[in-house]
Amino acid sequence: NFWGQIGDGTYINKLMPVSTLNLSDILEIAAGDSHSVALKNDGTVWAWGWNGWGQIGSGTYDETSYPVPIQVLNLNNVVAVSAGLYHSLALKSDGSVYAWGCNANGQLGNGTTNPSNVPVKVSNLSNIIAIDAGDSHSLALKQDGSVWIWGCNKTTPIQIQGLSNVIAISAGSGFSLALKQDGTVWIWNCN
Repeated sequence: NFWGQIGDGTYINKLMPVSTLNLSDILEIAAGDSHSVALKNDGTVWAWGWNGWGQIGSGTYDETSYPVPIQVLNLNNVVAVSAGLYHSLALKSDGSVYAWGCNANGQLGNGTTNPSNVPVKVSNLSNIIAIDAGDSHSLALKQDGSVWIWGCNKTTPIQIQGLSNVIAISAGSGFSLALKQDGTVWIWNCN
């Protein structure tokens, strides 16, 4: 809990589970390297922990941390969240994807390598049904079963060729996984 990523208002390590402060009615959670993200049933996103790259979405970059959850700025109607190493993702109900935090490898997908301390829309994505943030890349699954990747020096999403009928995705540290409708699992390295 060095960066307050437990969210209980302290920086003290906990050996037993404790409740995060000021959060209720949570739909989904995600853990990054030193920050955490939660999606409330009302479609708002909350984050806490270290904010060195702006991954808390507070509108600031600072080496301090937030030991209690704060609402991520300028986000609503969110249906899914994911936390990467130093960046975060949100999927909105309209099928669009937003990202914030570190962007050194293009993992925000907005055509730049500049970090952002507020959510920015990922370029050229629509009809997305699932997201996942890896170490330095991000993944999205489209409604048509295609998979899109950005980061690892690709600053905008590109479609993974030769991969179709995907129903689930997962982004790791430099590699990605896809589960196809036929029950097979496919894996590849980041570009």
